Amino acid sequence: MWTESSVSRRSFLSNAYGIGGIAVASLLRDQGLLANPALAGGLPQHFDLTPKPAHGFGQAKAMISMFMQGGPSHIDMFEPKPELMKLDGKDFPGEIKYDDAAGASREVMGPQWKFKPRGESGIEMSDLIPYMGSIADEMTLIRSMHTGVNNHGQSIYALLNGQVVGGRPTVGSWITYGLGSDNQDLPAYVALTDPRGLPVLGVDNFSNGWLPSVYQGTVVRSKEPRILNLDPPMSLKGEAQSRYLNFVQRLNREHADSRPGESDLEARIQSFELAARMQTAAKEALDITHESEATKKLYGLDKPATEEFGKRCLIARRLVERGVRFVSIFTGNQTWDHHSSILTSLPKACEQVDQPAAALVLDLKQRGLLDSTVVHWGGEMGRLPVIQNRAGAKDRTTVGRDHNTYGFSMWVAGGGFKAGYAHGATDEFGHHAVEKVVNHYDYHATLLHLFGLNPKKLTYKRNGTEQVLVENPAARVVTELLA
Repeated sequence: MWTESSVSRRSFLSNAYGIGGIAVASLLRDQGLLANPALAGGLPQHFDLTPKPAHGFGQAKAMISMFMQGGPSHIDMFEPKPELMKLDGKDFPGEIKYDDAAGASREVMGPQWKFKPRGESGIEMSDLIPYMGSIADEMTLIRSMHTGVNNHGQSIYALLNGQVVGGRPTVGSWITYGLGSDNQDLPAYVALTDPRGLPVLGVDNFSNGWLPSVYQGTVVRSKEPRILNLDPPMSLKGEAQSRYLNFVQRLNREHADSRPGESDLEARIQSFELAARMQTAAKEALDITHESEATKKLYGLDKPATEEFGKRCLIARRLVERGVRFVSIFTGNQTWDHHSSILTSLPKACEQVDQPAAALVLDLKQRGLLDSTVVHWGGEMGRLPVIQNRAGAKDRTTVGRDHNTYGFSMWVAGGGFKAGYAHGATDEFGHHAVEKVVNHYDYHATLLHLFGLNPKKLTYKRNGTEQVLVENPAARVVTELLA
């Protein structure tokens, strides 16, 4: 058996790893080239959700994103196209980038609902969305969004994590990683999912990717109880639970101390500790019963069509009001993917979200929270200006529109975005963004800027490489969107 006394100094220095290695280390030290474990990542890092300073001034402190998965038709909702009305029923006069060629046609279908100016700003929006039209003076309507990857998954990834592939952190994870949270008794990043199911790509929509697990979005259920098992069993209530949790916490900490650098273990322990604190805080935050009747009516909780989405919008307001950093509200799988029957399915989708979405902006404003909260509404794409899936029918009852990621609309409000402003445009047919184009990476750079985060400084070292949300060197902060 080897012992310290059984190896002489001479035999140690004579082996292959002895004197040569010592000599090299000595030379490296003398020349200042010996690695510093603290700089080289040799020391374990600790990740948590305590508040972090921004890189610079940022007006935005929180964000609520209403993600309309499937692709709302910008042609029918947000961007009037008189030229399309003239061409309605005729052959499209240019090239079309189809996604589903099997059901494609060249027959132009103009906007199917009337547009009119809204508010003092005069931004034109269609009759499909009267409530959103009523907040035109609060929003920036971006009519020139572009991802250029013409299917749901890739475009969702582009808008949520910056690239067209999965496995990367979403915007909410990056912002909570950069800034932490102002409330240690609630999750920093919350996902409010639709009762009809998760959107395309499932949990990738609120994934932490390769960031530490503590920055993953926490799902709040679409029905009661919105978080399971918040109440302890009767046998553990009160002092018994307190002693039990203290004991478990001590065991967890001893376990973690013996495994430095295990970020997943740290995140799991932090989630256990957060769960205990949430027993009181989360129940209070998610309880809307004490909201005034006027507030409930504002969000449409008195109507079957708007009640469910309205409740989630109201909960989102309550969460950011209590210091939650990022809230995502998702519609269900393909809710806005109107390849067929768009004349009936699009109005239904609009009716569900129009009033609650506008109410969220108005409610935040009247509470003094809109200036510090970014509100986002939009999907991963728009629709094409031609008919899809006529299927032999003489009328348009069966038709829809195919995907279009080359030019589409979304809107933002608050948090430092310009109010009452329509930005950019697609071509005369609504197909390609051509004026003041905003790519997904431009949007991300602008968003981080409003939070006081420098896209080049918000980094995470992975496999020896500094990872960032905004990788495209052409990305810019779109200053025209800023107040």
